[in-house]
Amino acid sequence: MSFKNLEEKLQASGNIVEMLRNAQVGPNVYPGVPPEFTNWRDEQYGWQHTCVLFDQSYHMADLLVEGPDAFKLLEKLSINSFNNYKPGKAKQMVPCTPEGYVIGDVILFYLAENTFNLVGRAPTLNWVMFHAETGGYDVKVTLDQRTAARPDKENRKSYRYQVQGPNAMKTMEKVLGQTPPDLKFFDMTEITIAGKTVGALRHGMAGQPGFELYGPWEDGVAVKKALVEAGAEFGMRQVGGRTYASNTIESGWIPSPLPAIYTGDSLKAYREWLPADGYEGSCSIGGSFVSDNIEDYYLTPWDLGYGFFVKFDHDFIGREALEKMAAAKKRKKVTLALYDEDVADVIMSQYGKENERGKFIDFPSAVYSMHPFDKVMINGEVIGLSTWVAYSSNERKMLTLAMIDEEHATPGTEVVFVWGEENGGTSKPTVEPHKQMEIRATVSPVPYVEVARTQYSGVKGWREKA
Repeated sequence: MSFKNLEEKLQASGNIVEMLRNAQVGPNVYPGVPPEFTNWRDEQYGWQHTCVLFDQSYHMADLLVEGPDAFKLLEKLSINSFNNYKPGKAKQMVPCTPEGYVIGDVILFYLAENTFNLVGRAPTLNWVMFHAETGGYDVKVTLDQRTAARPDKENRKSYRYQVQGPNAMKTMEKVLGQTPPDLKFFDMTEITIAGKTVGALRHGMAGQPGFELYGPWEDGVAVKKALVEAGAEFGMRQVGGRTYASNTIESGWIPSPLPAIYTGDSLKAYREWLPADGYEGSCSIGGSFVSDNIEDYYLTPWDLGYGFFVKFDHDFIGREALEKMAAAKKRKKVTLALYDEDVADVIMSQYGKENERGKFIDFPSAVYSMHPFDKVMINGEVIGLSTWVAYSSNERKMLTLAMIDEEHATPGTEVVFVWGEENGGTSKPTVEPHKQMEIRATVSPVPYVEVARTQYSGVKGWREKA
């Protein structure tokens, strides 16, 4: 059956949660690069100990926003302050619904007066395009769609690379032939690599210092070749798609909040604008947490560690709701370090035909849906949710990123992480028949890696503030 828009599809579904839990898609894919260039263990090692190259040219979309009202539009949609925001700076932009729940997050580049570029996943870009089209703003938006959602898999407008790790600056010095520009975190400049003009953002994807580099698509091959050659001396590893999804577990960024747009009269017009078969209508939910109410899957800025982004110095969508939330009880983002022996029990359950096996744990990323939600419990009571799980070869530990009630968030607290789906599992293609298993875990800081918490940004970055 075909539907005109997302609203029609949701109304016909009968149960939104069941629709998304049984969506016929697995986790986000990272196209355009091999699963592994060498092996994921060495690639993980690189971002903590030597240097890595992330090729982000394929899996994220870009949205160019231009025009006299561009600043006004983006400020209206963002919980972040735009005070002192000027060309040459970037920020992590977080929009919310009128009810104060997160739609997503992107990196917002202030390229020039009245010109911005947003880089990230579809939900936030869709939200911006909707308001640009319907809000009476004098702006023009141009979408450069990610590879998986475009008919021509190449010929995007821009390439995007990240050079990260302890040896990132040495690599940049060699490829530039001079000391890299001394930029504050999230400041931008232009540099020259292989004779090409390259945009450079001071960044830190894996909890280590580095740069995000971008420019015209046709320059990408030459720039990448020069970076790889320069990085060889310093142990550079190119990171494959299999490894990429696990880097967030060490640095503490939750990459996949479910867009909180499925309910409410205030968002009906938006759902009628969204296509039925777009991201919001086809993404998958997975995990041990189950509720019939889709709103129980919505997340606040504080759940994601973005509470310090919320600034009431401007008028923005969701402000009134967030003012009330600010004074209310909240959950806190933490890392859960899973007990080795309990993880081993799940792995061992795969052996022996007489055993009812637990959900398969893939390595390094064990995420099997686009939006994972697993229960975190104490004494049989749900006290929070885990939203990302992966193995760190650097830490020799299976870790999850979770949000739990503040009274249980003290490091060292023992909790139980429930792995696998109820009733033998949903019909997602990544889910085999299995039983749920309990894994003990220790509440730990976020980020889990000390250098990511305290050193890499060189300024009071979001990880330190959070």
